[in-house]
Amino acid sequence: MTIFGGALIYLGLIGAAAGVASLLKPVRFLGIRTRTKGLLVLGLGLLAATAGVYLPVTETRLETLRTRLDEFAPIFQFSEFHSIPVSASKDRVYSAIRTVTPEEILFFKTLTWMRRFGKRSPAGILNAPEHRPILETFTAGAFLLLAEDPGREIVLGRAGNPRGGRPLPAEEFKAPHQAEFVKIVMNFRIQDVDATHCSLTTETRVYAAGPQVLRGFAAYWRMIYPGSALIRRMWLRAIKRRAEAASDANPGTQLSLSSRLRP
Repeated sequence: MTIFGGALIYLGLIGAAAGVASLLKPVRFLGIRTRTKGLLVLGLGLLAATAGVYLPVTETRLETLRTRLDEFAPIFQFSEFHSIPVSASKDRVYSAIRTVTPEEILFFKTLTWMRRFGKRSPAGILNAPEHRPILETFTAGAFLLLAEDPGREIVLGRAGNPRGGRPLPAEEFKAPHQAEFVKIVMNFRIQDVDATHCSLTTETRVYAAGPQVLRGFAAYWRMIYPGSALIRRMWLRAIKRRAEAASDANPGTQLSLSSRLRP
């Protein structure tokens, strides 16, 4: 539904733009030969974009909690999941998750800027110091470190009323909320294949409360999903490259993420 809704929105907006242009001068190479047809294309484009926004949103509720991510986001309406195989030990992969920087991720800042429609990221990612690990930037900004199981899983999140107000503290992420708010939780999880091979996954889940907030976020999510998915895939590839290139690390000398990411 996310991809279909996003396609409707984008096609509708493109059609509406072509219709507006044809009201001034018919765009003949698109088959719009009169202003009347341009008006029709404009109407159909707006109708398609509206349909993309108002497609139904389904809610997922997990009955069995298997991961730390499940603990903080057992109910959600929007999600994306990506995975990649890595030829490295889980400790090397975990270290790479903690230390990878934006410069290692292809088009990271460009895609992030586009996803936010040119606005500055509340987490400060666009203005982060060069070569600073992404997770440090996240936790120094709007995201909180919710859980850390070294060598297995890291969970980050942010939540609050999108219309303003204080962000939700970590201890309240698991509590039910009735007021309007948006909760975003993401993780990186490592699963052993053998001593030198792992499967690395990342998943993002979003829960939006309140009819207007839900509808607004649905439109936003459907529009930014292609860029968001590409960022996640490039992020995993950067972690894979760093982990596979790194020399064996001594787990006993590694600092925990919580201590390293303390602002």
